[in-house]
Amino acid sequence: MTDQGPATIEAQLSFPPLDESQYDLSSQDAVFMKKLTGIEDDAALKRHILGVQAKAYKVAPYGCIYLFSFIRRKLCWLPAHEQVLRLGRECKDPIFLDIGCCFGSDIREVIHDGFPAAKIIGTDLHPEFWNLGHELYNTSPDTFPAHFVGGDVFKPEILAVAPPSTRTTGTPSPDLNNLTSLNPLHGRVSVIYATAFFHFFKEDKQLHMAHALAGLLSPEPGSVIVGAHTGAQEKGVVNQVFRNVEVDMFAHSPESWIAMWDGEVFEKGMVKVDAEFREVISDVSSSERYLFLFWSVTRL
Repeated sequence: MTDQGPATIEAQLSFPPLDESQYDLSSQDAVFMKKLTGIEDDAALKRHILGVQAKAYKVAPYGCIYLFSFIRRKLCWLPAHEQVLRLGRECKDPIFLDIGCCFGSDIREVIHDGFPAAKIIGTDLHPEFWNLGHELYNTSPDTFPAHFVGGDVFKPEILAVAPPSTRTTGTPSPDLNNLTSLNPLHGRVSVIYATAFFHFFKEDKQLHMAHALAGLLSPEPGSVIVGAHTGAQEKGVVNQVFRNVEVDMFAHSPESWIAMWDGEVFEKGMVKVDAEFREVISDVSSSERYLFLFWSVTRL
């Protein structure tokens, strides 16, 4: 285990050994994975995915890796999905940022759906995951033009907190090819995608990250921060077991999540916040269902 092992994953309490029986690919996701990997044979695809999963679990034993969530499409289920794609088509200089991108699977989904690849950035604490994404999808930096910034987004040299932008700056767009920090993107990002990210952190860190992401968002009307994560009817710590992975997560209610963004992070009336509960089925063959908060924060 690396020094980023279980002790630093605060919200996760159990780290079970990998279990091949957790592999369960829906027909829709199988079509998607075959198209992106170029592997058509079901057995060969499974072996390939299991091999990459084993390498990633040694980097950091996240529940999402154990549960194979990285091979399931997620963006298409977000209520703001069409809004995201429209920004990619209609913005003069759109930028899409995936916070906690892991293998970059969701980045590959949004590119597949039409967002321009050269305008996409992923960031993750573990650069090894980005490299394993190339292995998973049989790509290379030369064949896959999305960008990556590695590092801890809670450190100001990677992402400093800045106030939300009130007007579009006249300075030239940052060179995405040579980014080593997210700070040149302040006030520039059209879409910030943060699915299964906030619930890793306690309430104070969630608020800090909301402020940090708000500073990155473009002031152009329609620019959006969007995602989904574990929610609760009343905000507080939620203890759950997701197929052998026990978690102790701080979860917001729709009301507390909306209040945090509209009035605390952004001045009241600067954004429109949508937040709704949806039941998420744990896998194709399971009857286990979990409450997830699907949300978007749109600049007005």
